[in-house]
Amino acid sequence: MGIYDGKQVHGMHVVHDGPREAPPLVLIHGSGAAGSSWGPVVPALASRYHVIRIDLPGHGQSPPAPSYGVPEQAASLAAALDELGLRPVAVAGHSSGGYIATALAEQRPDLVGSLALISSGPSPEALLPQPVFLRALMDPPLGPLLWRVRSDAMIRRGVTAVCSRPVDVPDDLVADVRGIDYRTFRTVLRENGAYIAERSVPARLTALDVPVLVIFGAADPRWDPSSAHHYDTVPKARVEQLPGVGHFPMLEAPEATGELLLRFAATGR
Repeated sequence: MGIYDGKQVHGMHVVHDGPREAPPLVLIHGSGAAGSSWGPVVPALASRYHVIRIDLPGHGQSPPAPSYGVPEQAASLAAALDELGLRPVAVAGHSSGGYIATALAEQRPDLVGSLALISSGPSPEALLPQPVFLRALMDPPLGPLLWRVRSDAMIRRGVTAVCSRPVDVPDDLVADVRGIDYRTFRTVLRENGAYIAERSVPARLTALDVPVLVIFGAADPRWDPSSAHHYDTVPKARVEQLPGVGHFPMLEAPEATGELLLRFAATGR
């Protein structure tokens, strides 16, 4: 366990954990984060799976890309998985990483055996007013200025602003977030919004023949927690809500999140 490649595959930094001969489980982070955001759940997952963590373009240790559109990022991910010789894979995406996972299944159903979406808002209407600190950090005119002078404490506060439980933000996540460019972050947010505005995630999943697990914090301050039940209409979907948990179940409730992912990856239920 704990294999660290540091390999760039189609413009994305890839980290492997667990035995290579085990079934593959791909973890995709959300906007403004990195593969290191999955750290607390990796040991449990890697005990049974070959865990592949991807830094999306412009995030973590991956270089920028010409386009940050969701379909384009999914196509790059598909090319990386092809190069690694992995199929079919279970895919878990956190927040907007769930959109990349969904687009991957849309484009390449041969690659995706099952999908788990964690804190992935179903449509723009489910987005809640964001905490004041995050709005200042993310939006003009203060955003570009604050972004350049972010301290480690500010980055940690940005993560915990969408958590509903006290969490220890991993040092490697802080370092990875520090490397994200403000313009890249804003572009990614815009592209994510366009993807779910064009067609909601439940509608996209309904068109796919793939088992789906939806995990939502019942106290998510970023997306309306009740919107998790928009996924109830999706065939082969199961919705799980974690009491007292916010937007980062992997950090706030790693044991419960890991158990749900392990069971789903093994059974598709």
